Amino acid sequence: MEKAYKLLFNTEESDDLYVYCCGLSQTLPGHSFGPALKPHFMIHYVISGKGSFSIGGKKYPLKENYGFLIVPEELAYYVADKSDPWTYVWIGFGGKRAEQIVSQLGLSLQQPVFKSTESETIYNLVKDMMDHNTFSVEDVLRRNGLLSMFLSVIASGLSVTPKSDSGSANDYVNRAQAFVRSNYCNPIKVTDIADYVCINRSYLYTLFQNALGISPQQYLASYRIAKATELLQLTALPIESIAISCGYSDPLVFSKAFKQEKKMSPTAYRKSLPKSDTEAGSKEHLKQVEKLIEEKQQESL
Repeated sequence: MEKAYKLLFNTEESDDLYVYCCGLSQTLPGHSFGPALKPHFMIHYVISGKGSFSIGGKKYPLKENYGFLIVPEELAYYVADKSDPWTYVWIGFGGKRAEQIVSQLGLSLQQPVFKSTESETIYNLVKDMMDHNTFSVEDVLRRNGLLSMFLSVIASGLSVTPKSDSGSANDYVNRAQAFVRSNYCNPIKVTDIADYVCINRSYLYTLFQNALGISPQQYLASYRIAKATELLQLTALPIESIAISCGYSDPLVFSKAFKQEKKMSPTAYRKSLPKSDTEAGSKEHLKQVEKLIEEKQQESL
């Protein structure tokens, strides 16, 4: 038997990520569940005591500060220790992004166990979910937001080992490229890209060389210069403004990088453009600014 407080929620399965259920259990010695299937992901986190968890033909002895993942439609069994039974919180969740997020955490049927020392934070997040247990828009949004925070806390304590298959490698490169496209205007470095995709810099270098034949640094620099070239062609912005817009805090560093890529300085490149192109770009840019100002003025009336 167990003393448990649990909540089940009516959910929209089309959502990206949602809470299906959550709860807190203080088990009696030897209390067990299963073997049984669950239709959704579930994560249990041990607050105190001991027990064991079995899935995929393997058994995992667990204690406080450890948690385990139950994978949908996989037989799972867990049992409390007979002398020091565990107390745990749990969250069941699903959604279109649930499987992807679990994979990014590095959790799977083959690796279902994790450790986190953020016991108090995890407990408070689940308690907050249980305190906001209605079907109002406010509570649904709050619970789903708390689920993201719960998974974030778990992620902060995990060490994800990069997968070696080509599909996963391409995912890292694609995510890195997307990060550059969204952040080239900021003073990001290759270490920021590697941190974002959760792999080390040397492994990111290897992936870029294999996939694109260039380093992450070369990709970042080339993307910035490509954007700078567009601005030189389409606007009359000062060189300093273009430099800042493309992530360079120092115009001299920008000019040096531009010259290395284009074999001429930004000023020389702009002068080399047909006059009509520059003028047409400038006029078009001014039209966009004037239109935006006009729209804002209309909104304020």
